[in-house]
Amino acid sequence: MQSPSGLTGRMVWRIRMSREQLAVQLARKSFQTGKTKPLEFRVQQLKSLHRFITERRKDIADAVTKDLGKSEHGTELFETLGLEGEINLAIQKLAEWAAPRPVEKNLLTIADEVYVQPEPLGVVLIIGAWNYPWAVTLQPLVGAIAAGNAAVIKPSEVSSHSAKVMDELLPHYLDKDLYPVVTGGVSETQELLKQRLDHIFYTGNSTVGKLVMAAAARHLTPVTLELGGKSPCYIDKNCDIAVACRRITWGKFVNCGQTCIAPDFILCESSIQSQVVEEIKKCIKEFYTDNPETFEDYGRIINQRHFKRIMALMEGSTVAVGGDSDESQCYIAPTVLKDVTGKSKVMKEEIFGPLLPIITVNGVDEAIQFINEREKPLVIYIFSHDNKLIKRMIAETSSGALLANDCLVHFTVSALPFGGVGNSGMGCYHGRHSFDQLSHLRSCLIKQLKMEGVNNIRYPPHTAKKLGWTRFILLKQVNVCRLRRMALLATLAGLAAFVVQVKELKYTTPVKRGIKGFLLISALYCFTRL
Repeated sequence: MQSPSGLTGRMVWRIRMSREQLAVQLARKSFQTGKTKPLEFRVQQLKSLHRFITERRKDIADAVTKDLGKSEHGTELFETLGLEGEINLAIQKLAEWAAPRPVEKNLLTIADEVYVQPEPLGVVLIIGAWNYPWAVTLQPLVGAIAAGNAAVIKPSEVSSHSAKVMDELLPHYLDKDLYPVVTGGVSETQELLKQRLDHIFYTGNSTVGKLVMAAAARHLTPVTLELGGKSPCYIDKNCDIAVACRRITWGKFVNCGQTCIAPDFILCESSIQSQVVEEIKKCIKEFYTDNPETFEDYGRIINQRHFKRIMALMEGSTVAVGGDSDESQCYIAPTVLKDVTGKSKVMKEEIFGPLLPIITVNGVDEAIQFINEREKPLVIYIFSHDNKLIKRMIAETSSGALLANDCLVHFTVSALPFGGVGNSGMGCYHGRHSFDQLSHLRSCLIKQLKMEGVNNIRYPPHTAKKLGWTRFILLKQVNVCRLRRMALLATLAGLAAFVVQVKELKYTTPVKRGIKGFLLISALYCFTRL
């Protein structure tokens, strides 16, 4: 039946739905067809995503240049190169990740099939960030596709040029219904969060993270929150300070300091503060020349709002290096602040810009205390030759990650889970961790309707004798793989002993020589199966 305007009821219903609601509904409907279940489909979509990155490399680089003032080579190094690696790894390992995972059994289930089966969650909402608008938005998408989910992609509106390119071009490569891109600002994001979703993956700050988690609670939707915080960097006075400062300078000022895992502040003893300042000053000149404002590999602050926020953080601190700025260009020079205290304005929030405060402490004890008195950071950096000191920092602090004698590079290791703890986030991703994070790891146990006598111990009436047997059977873990290896080893040992005995006999006929050969081949086969 048609409405007076000539539209069907279904068409009117669709018009009344918000764009965000429609995107989620279509993604769910497409997911429910089961088209994402076959691994071949997932691999095809991952290859299409890889093709998007390689064919549209110039469009991506131009967008990032307009958003953040980053060079084309910088975009490839910090945005797309890691993405390509994640996609290639997922394609290579997908069959292994998605396969059933056998687990240890107890005596009651020793004859049963017991395993963990990864399965898709459903519709995942990915809310990206503006500081690395491609890497932190599409890396979770790699995990979502590999795990067999549908995904609604919400790029940050702050990096508007990247969001526009993603919205216009990505649907030409990926399934439009399964992986829609939804652009917009706060109201659009809020509308997406009202929908029933199966997982929400958010990258951003802890303030918005709390709002995301509150919205997810309405539907009991699980969340991954990749947040930030103030990541400390402790410099041991006995380390190679020149090398340490070189690596810190790179880690801090790349992307104009707008990196969630950038060293937020330095902790060091007062005796080396001046040397640290001088070494960082040399490195800034080496990396970005005498005039970073004109150097193509030194970017810009994302917008004037963040520019004003960062400039205000310098109030009350002493500028040791840099301090220059140009609001019209959203430019802030690489800046080092000295004689900062825990009560300074710059220590009240995550900096997320090119300011590097130095706080002096009386050794590692005070440094650890300073770290532990604050929220758990996304990463702790320590520079020291002393492995015992590094191990102590690991043992006595808590953070999403700990990196000794370098900065940022743990992000490049797909085998390491990347994520925070406490105020710096929850959940993790990269490599297999992305797949597991966006999968339901389903417990499966398949019994046969046989051996009912063994089950009598669990049926009433319950007696002390039955309880004793139950305790033994249920609490005794059985490593089936180990038992299999032991059985093969025993078989090999038996065959070897038999071969030695037979060897003493004289083989006068071809038949007997054939028997010996067969036994030797059997022994070799058993050996290769161990």
